[in-house]
Amino acid sequence: MSDVHETPKPEPSSTAIEWIMPVLFILVFGWVTWNGANYIITLPGEEATHAALIRRYGTPDILDWIALILSPLIFAAGVATVRRAPMEWEDFSVPDRVSVFIGRIAMMLIAILVGVMFYEVILRYAFEKPTLWANEMSLWLAIFIFLLAGLYAMQQRSHIRIYLLYDVCPRWLQRVFDVISTALIVLFAFMLFWGGYGEASAKFLRWETFGTAFDPPLPATMKPMVLIVVALVALQAIFNLVRDWNNEPVIHTAADDIDEDELRRLRESVGQTETKDS
Repeated sequence: MSDVHETPKPEPSSTAIEWIMPVLFILVFGWVTWNGANYIITLPGEEATHAALIRRYGTPDILDWIALILSPLIFAAGVATVRRAPMEWEDFSVPDRVSVFIGRIAMMLIAILVGVMFYEVILRYAFEKPTLWANEMSLWLAIFIFLLAGLYAMQQRSHIRIYLLYDVCPRWLQRVFDVISTALIVLFAFMLFWGGYGEASAKFLRWETFGTAFDPPLPATMKPMVLIVVALVALQAIFNLVRDWNNEPVIHTAADDIDEDELRRLRESVGQTETKDS
């Protein structure tokens, strides 16, 4: 383990570009995801399966290939431009940037999910013309948000932990606990990947859909996505263990949940109100 804990440099304030990049990535990668069957037919596989996919979805066109090429480029640009907010975890190396940018994607997906639900409510109750796609789209987005938010929570060390025993232990024993918890996370990820890879691969290669009127490829996309995100969570847990190894012990109290910046703004607001009243 490294003996040096780097102090992160102050990050510039939030800019528009770091919110534009997640939206661009969602648009481009959304195209890739929706048209995933077009890419599968170019992979080695059963001719009967490919023939069925071609009959239903056709073959990839120039827009499909442009979106596929742009996806990793936009993702890399997003990782490079993302900035740490004041309340976020202080470490901000390249792996942290990846997780934080994925967290930004999850944040934008929440806004899109709210928009889809609002659109459905208006059409259903104001115009009595409900859509055939909003329910499945909401479910699809919610699954993505749940998975991506889990990785962000691991990077932020904001997952649920019980510190009652941990805080009273000496630092060397805390490190033992950290190693055990990380090992369990890695073991869980390995077992899940080992047991789920075959099914996820089969559903992806035959581009299994949901079987509804909208018929989105939920099984084909979600099964592999679960494995990918769990593997990333395990890698982030290992990275957290290395980064936090030489940190000083932290005593956790109820004050940890207080946002000092928000508290300061509330005090200023109260002070201004009292001045006006007087």
